Amino acid sequence: MRISKKFFLLFLPWILIAQDIETIIDKIDKLFRSDFSHGNISMSIHTPNWERTLDLEVWTKGMEETFIVIQEPKKDRGTATLRKKNEMWNYFPKIDKVIKVPPSMMMSAWMGSDFTNDDLVREVSLLQDYKASYLDKEPVSEGFVWISLKPKQQTVTVWREIRLLVDKATHIPHQQIYYDEHGEKIRILFLREIKELGGKMIPTVLEMIPLHKKNHKTIVRYREMTFNKSLDPGIFSLRNLQKKR
Repeated sequence: MRISKKFFLLFLPWILIAQDIETIIDKIDKLFRSDFSHGNISMSIHTPNWERTLDLEVWTKGMEETFIVIQEPKKDRGTATLRKKNEMWNYFPKIDKVIKVPPSMMMSAWMGSDFTNDDLVREVSLLQDYKASYLDKEPVSEGFVWISLKPKQQTVTVWREIRLLVDKATHIPHQQIYYDEHGEKIRILFLREIKELGGKMIPTVLEMIPLHKKNHKTIVRYREMTFNKSLDPGIFSLRNLQKKR
């Protein structure tokens, strides 16, 4: 079957747009990851009644494996989270017990923060699980573009839509807005203070604000990161999860 040159030229811009938006989403997926990554971050949780800060050490392997250990405060030291593909476990040293996180709990809060289990371990791939399109009618500053992500038919998620405000030049997102199944805006993630860490330009401050919880927010600060430095595969194991630290 022959395709006319006129037909090809007519649809070429749309092909290029699709390729371009997939490239952007793939870069966002891998923003804080590479083949391997290792870093130290802090997480400050703010509520009207209490505040606390966690110091975390984080390892990742590609998009499928994550290991997180709480280093401070002392009372939480050694609490750890492991994700391998579609499975996730938490280890609590006080009771010396590993608890498997069921899929139904992936959207629950991680350690009392405004980030979910899924946010921390990145079970969902934006590129694989969402369909992306540009939002031309959304007001935007020069040099930025809004991208809408809507779940594909097979994707299991509580989000009806995620909107990203992305820098056209760097493909780094500056905002992520989450909408529930009714189209209501539920939370906003602000990504700020873009700096070079480990040879990559990344936002070093992430502030999650839940819109249905007054005066609640969680701020993540990236302090140190290394990328593509080979890691011991044993890090991402249940045996390491229960290791005394």
